[in-house]
This record gives sequence, C-alpha cells and structure tokens, in this order.
Amino acid sequence: MSRWQPNPRGRLREAALELYGEHGFDQTTVAQIAERADLTERTFYRHFTDKREVVFSGEVHRVLVRTIADAPASMTPIQAVTEALSAAGAVLGERRDMTRRRQAVIAANPALRQHEQIKYATLAADLADALRGRGVEPSSARLAAEAGVAVFRTAFERWIGEDEERDFDQLVRDTLDELAAVISR
Repeated sequence: MSRWQPNPRGRLREAALELYGEHGFDQTTVAQIAERADLTERTFYRHFTDKREVVFSGEVHRVLVRTIADAPASMTPIQAVTEALSAAGAVLGERRDMTRRRQAVIAANPALRQHEQIKYATLAADLADALRGRGVEPSSARLAAEAGVAVFRTAFERWIGEDEERDFDQLVRDTLDELAAVISR
C-alpha cells in the first residue's frame, strides 16, 4: 500500500463501482474494494458505513435540501425546488459516466432498487421539511416536494441514457414544461 494518495472517498467509490460491475454487488466484499483502492478496510469504514452506502452517498440529496433551505424568501415553493434541481444538476454534471455505472449496478440488484425507492421517499420528505422551514403550508410543501422528486427522477432517467446528450439542467426544464402541459390539459 502506498503512503498517501488524495481523495480516498472517491477512490473507494470508483473501486467499488468497478468491482460491482465486474463481479456483482453481492459478490464484492469491503476487503476487495479497499484493496482495489489501495487503502485499508478501516479507511473504508471511515468514509462509508457499508458497501451499499458507496452507491447511495447522499451528496445530491444534501445539495437539494440545502438549496431549498437557502433559497431567497421571495421564491415560490416550485421556484425553490427548481433552483434545487438546477444545483443538483451542477453536481451530477461532473460525473455522468460514473453515475451511469452506478445506475447499472442498482438496476442489476433488486435490493439496491428497493433501497433507491426508499431514498426517493426520504428525499421527498426532506424537501417538504425544507419547504415547511421556509413557511410553506404543509400540504403545499408536500405537493411541491413530490413534484420536484418526480421531475428529478424523470430528468435523471433520461440524463443517464446512453444516447442522451442534453445536460441535466436542460432536461429538468424540459420535464417541468411537460409537467406544466400535463397539468393544463
């Protein structure tokens, strides 16, 4: 093992995704991930609670919630949600290839797919909490949050498509336009 290399969290995530792709999620051990990243298991556990958490690190979730909480008071709930989706796009845009590999791992594992659904439900609840913290009435906060998650999921599924070249922010805007068209019918 080498003395010190930067970005142990990123190296662990990259090693895990490589191994999950090669051997499958269930067949990959924390020891293999740490070895591939040229780190120790102890270092792995400093950064992640378990090997599933490598797939669901929560950075985009935190950006979405923080952006809503920090949005100017003059923004409507849906404007705050839209601003948050744009901020999430900035994070995602830096790692499109890695995100595609991550989604392939999730798609290949039923337990990870189920966990992803739980993460989306948690995200909707946290977005609604952030909106309520801005003084939005509870049912309006929940509706805006759920709409935001639906827009995020739709834009995200399109964005990771092999032939998709639009950036995430453009896909969010297109999806919001589609939602507005559906509502106005």
